[in-house]
Order: sequence, then C-alpha cells, then structure tokens
Amino acid sequence: MSFPTDDEPSLPPARWHWSREEMRDLGRRVADAIADYLADLPEKPVFTPVPPDVAKAFASVTPPRTGTPIDELLEEFRRSIAPYPFGNGHPRFHGWVNPPPHVVGVVASALAAAMNPSVAGGNHAAVHLEHQVVRWFRELAGFPEASRGLLVSGGSVATLTALTVARHVAAARGGIDVRASGLQGHSRRLVLYVGEETHSCVRKSAELLGIGSNNIRVVPSDDRWRMRVDLLRETLASDLRDGAIPVAVAASVGTVNTGAIDPIAELVDLCAEHGVWLHVDGAYGAPAALLLDRYRDVAAALTRVDSLALDPHKWLYVPVDAGLVLIRDGDAARDAFSLVPPYLRTDDDPHGVGGPVWFSEYGFDQTRPFRALKVWMMLRYFGVEGYRELIAHDIAMAERLADTVREHPDLELMAHGLSIVCFRYRPAGTPAGPELDELNRRLLRTLQLGGRSFLSGTTVRGGFALRACVVNPGTREEDVEALVSEVLSTAGPHA
Repeated sequence: MSFPTDDEPSLPPARWHWSREEMRDLGRRVADAIADYLADLPEKPVFTPVPPDVAKAFASVTPPRTGTPIDELLEEFRRSIAPYPFGNGHPRFHGWVNPPPHVVGVVASALAAAMNPSVAGGNHAAVHLEHQVVRWFRELAGFPEASRGLLVSGGSVATLTALTVARHVAAARGGIDVRASGLQGHSRRLVLYVGEETHSCVRKSAELLGIGSNNIRVVPSDDRWRMRVDLLRETLASDLRDGAIPVAVAASVGTVNTGAIDPIAELVDLCAEHGVWLHVDGAYGAPAALLLDRYRDVAAALTRVDSLALDPHKWLYVPVDAGLVLIRDGDAARDAFSLVPPYLRTDDDPHGVGGPVWFSEYGFDQTRPFRALKVWMMLRYFGVEGYRELIAHDIAMAERLADTVREHPDLELMAHGLSIVCFRYRPAGTPAGPELDELNRRLLRTLQLGGRSFLSGTTVRGGFALRACVVNPGTREEDVEALVSEVLSTAGPHA
C-alpha cells in the first residue's frame, strides 16, 4: 500500500462531497422519515421490546471496514431502529420525565448540527444566542444581572456545576484553596444537606467533588414529601458546633419521584441566616413554578436562591440534550472554573474575535455543542403564554388521573405532585405489605410489555407504587381513562 507524499496530497474520498441537489434530496427523505415517525407514534404500541435478532445485530463488536450507501443506512434506520423507541412521544407513555420532542426543536437540532460550532466562546452567532437564552431564563427566574448561566447536557451536570461553585465558596470560607490543594490534608469535614426525595445526581456530585456520600445529611420529609426545615435547622446547627463546613443545601422544585416541592422560602431564610449555599434542582418542576400563577410563591422564593438547575429538555419539550444552570454569584462561578490556555487568549474587546464572556470559563466543558438554537427556537415558537398552556394541560391530565384513582375502590393514591401520580392496585381489605408490593410489580411488568399504556414503578413510604408522569401535551382525557382501564383489566389475572 502506498501513501501520498507531502508533494502529492490525497484527495478526500468521493463520498465526502455532496452536491446541493444531493443534499436536498437526502433532506427531503429524512424529513419524510421524521414526519412518518412522529405522526405514526399515537397509532403504534407505546413500547415494543427490541427483538433478540435485532439486539444481536446491535451487539456486533467489529467496526465497519468499508462504507455503506446512505440508502442502506436509511433503510436500516426504518427497519431496525425507528420501530423500537424508548416510548416517549406516545400520548400514553407516562413512564418518566421524558416528553415528546416538538418538531420545531427537531428541525433546530438539525440546523445546529449543520453549523456544528464549538460554543466555548468567540464572536459568532451561536455564542450570542446562548447568552440571549441565558438572559431570558435569568429574567424568568428573577436572578440579578451579575449572575451567570450556561446550557449543559442536563440536570445532573447542571447540579454538578452549581455544587462545584458551592464547594469552592464554602472551602474558601474555611480557609481551603480547593483548586490548588484539593481536600487533601484538611481535617474539617465538608457536609451537604439533602431531602429524602433529592435526585441521585446530588450524591454523585458529592462523590465526584470529594465531599463523599458519608458526609451527606439526609433530612426527613413531612407528609407532603418536602424537606423538613425544622430538622434541617437542628442538623445544621449541630454540624456547625462540631466544626464542619456546610457546602450547600440541595432542595427540589418537583422531585422526579413524587413531584414534591420543598419549602423554598423557608429554606432561603435558613440558609441566609447561616451563610449556606442553597441550590435548587428544578430540572423537572421549575418551568411550572416560574410560569404558572398557582406557584407564584415558589417563583418568588426562587429569585433568592444561589443556584438553579432547569432542563428545557424536560417540561419545555426541547429535544435532548438541553439543561441549564443559573449561578447567582457570577464571579464565584468564574473563580471556580476559569482556566484559559494560551491558545485561547483573546483581547478584551467584546466585538472582536473573542466576543462576549466565554462560557468555558464558567463550567467544565471546553467543547460545547450548539444547544441554544433549539431552546431559542422553541421559546420563540411557543412564547411564555404558549408554554403556560402546555404545562397547565399536563397538570390537568395528572389531576384527572389522581381524581379517578381516589374515586375507585380498588385503587389507592399514594402521592401526587405537579404532573406525577403514584398509586397502586389495592382491592378493599387487602393489607399493605410484601404480597401487595409483589402484586403491583407483576402488574407493572405486564403493563409495560403490553404496549397499550406505559408506567414506571417507584417506592413511596416503603410501599411499591405505579408511577405516572404526564409531560405530553398530546395526552387527552381518553388516554387517562385508558390507563386506568388497562391497570384494572390487567390486575384481574394477577390478583
């Protein structure tokens, strides 16, 4: 095999070059595939397991040695990929907080991919667009102009980013330069405070940041699954007396388990009293809190928190991935992350090559995708009022489900918050315990494989529950009624 010399450069493979008409033809075919997929979803089973032969093909470990024509790739997508989705998008998919992607967001994702910039910084449209999107959310959340924010992959990275800044601030208060020395050689314990319903990403963050899961204080919940502020106060005071360094309190606006909203206003006051960072995981519930009048007290309290995580790819129906973190103290965020290598240094002219403030100085990622276009386009398309209507609809459907469960003698409501409903099949006189839990587990497995309605399972107060989360504006009352009917008809053989 011979290789080209420096004087004889090789040409790109022929298949690298596509004419304008070839690209248009491919675009039309892809658009047809997208339209067929999205339009046909309601008529198909909610969930279809991947057949063993297809799974076996996916398990191949040999990379392709030669190229494959695009016609064959599109056909393979149609045959082996499109028929076996996660299930989200179907109006009877209520498994998790995975809404359908709106077609406007799908189109925006394709346009962003065509441009394919790195949005670390620089004076190009993608950077300015992300700054605009962040400013919009900053205004919605009531954060000050000096705050900073950036788009990330999701709530987990948003929380990790916020807690990294919180650790930096708390460690500095305790005389520790955590960026230079880490946590080695320091005897004072760093402590993190969470509720019983707090998302698992907080524990992962604590482990990654060197705080350690043993230094997480789990504060019990009240009868509405909210963090008990009185017990937090006691725990915090005890730790301070022992010389510990509180890093942050991680509260929730819309837990993914039950939809619970912690008492943010009380937590803000307590954290301010002790100078402790308050982070709010609003990945799921923050859009409802910020947009709907019924949650105006929560929204007012959110204006005072130190950091907020919010996922547009959850309750704003933006295609994955699109998370957002807002940090009240923008200078602290920069202090925690900024590290500019020589090859990226530019002048300070915001209108020059360097452009406005670089996002890479406020988070971990240097290479950052163009997430802002789909968020920007969706916000422009629906507007705040449109989103209010969509989210209110989802909540109304969940309330309809909760009411139906309450009224049926063989169903028991176990938890309800925002658009999440946790319940179980429990005929009158059936005692709670392992046998009832196992009955509902069998029921869930049958429901999920049946393809007519899809739920997830969880644990509420030690009992197994069927969990429905409504985050699809296409879900109608007849879909809710079908879900209840499916649960009851499926339960019969299992009872």
